[in-house]
Amino acid sequence: EVQLVESGGGLVQAGGSLRLSCAASGFTFDYYAIAWFRQAPGKEREVVSSISSSDDITMYADSVKGRFTISSDNAKNTVYLQMNSLKPEDTAIYHCAAFEAPAPVPASFRRDDYYYWGQGTQVTVSS
Repeated sequence: EVQLVESGGGLVQAGGSLRLSCAASGFTFDYYAIAWFRQAPGKEREVVSSISSSDDITMYADSVKGRFTISSDNAKNTVYLQMNSLKPEDTAIYHCAAFEAPAPVPASFRRDDYYYWGQGTQVTVSS
């Protein structure tokens, strides 16, 4: 059974930084993609960033480009989201999500591609 465990959320002032971690375990296949999604109160869940275990290609939502960086440590099956220059509008619960495959897969922004989800970690940015 695949498990995704997020950590690293917290309360930070605007302009500050946080690093989120998503530790994955239980994959059956060698190839997977992991994405970070976030959901603010009263809003729909939106994708933030994605990365694949197959290559170095990463994807970012326009709202976080230049401020957030996604990276992975494949040996540890852990994906990180470094969040800099945080804004109050970044306040949300951040979830990591994953899907796996027997062949190389690209990073994806399609929510329907992801069928493993973590419980989420709260990020609160004060103004």
